[in-house]
Amino acid sequence: MTSLMSPFEYVTVLISIVLGMGITQIVSGFANIVIRWEKVKTYWPHTVLCILVFILHIQDWWATYELLKFNQWRLPTFLFLILYPVNLYILTRILFPLRWSTSANDLKAFYFLNFRKIYLFMIFLPVHSIIDNHFIGEYGLNEQIPQFLVLITLLIVAIGKKKSEWIHKMMAVFFLIIMIMTFVLAWNRLLIAA
Repeated sequence: MTSLMSPFEYVTVLISIVLGMGITQIVSGFANIVIRWEKVKTYWPHTVLCILVFILHIQDWWATYELLKFNQWRLPTFLFLILYPVNLYILTRILFPLRWSTSANDLKAFYFLNFRKIYLFMIFLPVHSIIDNHFIGEYGLNEQIPQFLVLITLLIVAIGKKKSEWIHKMMAVFFLIIMIMTFVLAWNRLLIAA
């Protein structure tokens, strides 16, 4: 007797593959830093963003389980859902140099060269979350204040072309606080129970 995959299992395979590719990029980026430790000048706001993007990969994979309840699968719905992990993957490629120098690698200089691209791709994340939460998760817009707050903050920094170092340090702290608050406030929503 042959057992067929459920629609949930079928669509989540590709989501998991894309998320796995992104996780691989982040872990490889950190491994490159460790391998070249003496030749890499790290920058803590960049490191915080890398860690947050890693956590967002895991969080998206974890939240994908909620799609088990979703029973109206159509290709446009799936294409919309996979945009989030695809965007995360692109973001991971932007966060680390494509080619590491054999002499010296300054991640602060790299970050300031690429921060607008990073923030523009990060803008997509809360936009996608708000739409996804509203139409698929059936959350009200008033329940998504943190997403709107993150979106507005990202827009201000990305559009403002701010290269002031203290702004970027504050952004890293802000994102860290938002991530911690999300885990604390959504503790029971992040539960997968049998």
